Amino acid sequence: MVYREEIKVMSNHGVPTFHDVTAKVKEIAARSGISDGIVVVYSHHTTCSVITQECAFDMSMTGLETLQQDLIDVFEKIVPTQRREGMYLHPGEKAIVFAAEHGENLRGCHNTDAHLRSSIIGRSETVVLMDGTLDLGEFGFIYFIDFDQTRARERTVQVQVIGD
Repeated sequence: MVYREEIKVMSNHGVPTFHDVTAKVKEIAARSGISDGIVVVYSHHTTCSVITQECAFDMSMTGLETLQQDLIDVFEKIVPTQRREGMYLHPGEKAIVFAAEHGENLRGCHNTDAHLRSSIIGRSETVVLMDGTLDLGEFGFIYFIDFDQTRARERTVQVQVIGD
């Protein structure tokens, strides 16, 4: 049996946005009527990722949980936020023309850091479903991350439940 739903989230401008989607994923798993199988949480957005992580409880001065801020700080060292053109080869001439033809402004297509970060972490997580319960462990949460800081926008989190 296969069951699928979407979750809509709103991301912020100017900072990576973390969305705790755990409760909604649990609700979707319950609605599916499937008791044993897997739950796949994924993003078709190429600048977003899905991770499982514990809640850090403490907040940084930026408003992110401390583990989330630590992740962003690590990425700033290895994949710095694209603040100007020329930092990365992407976007090139053809990509800029393509973006403009599809309603994207020049700043909006300078999000190479988000694409690279997403490709490193990945765009999905698979969680085992046992007796109708997500096997996240005692401290596990599911986070949808939008690394694209170029503008606020609605994003779609895909959830697919597969099993018996």
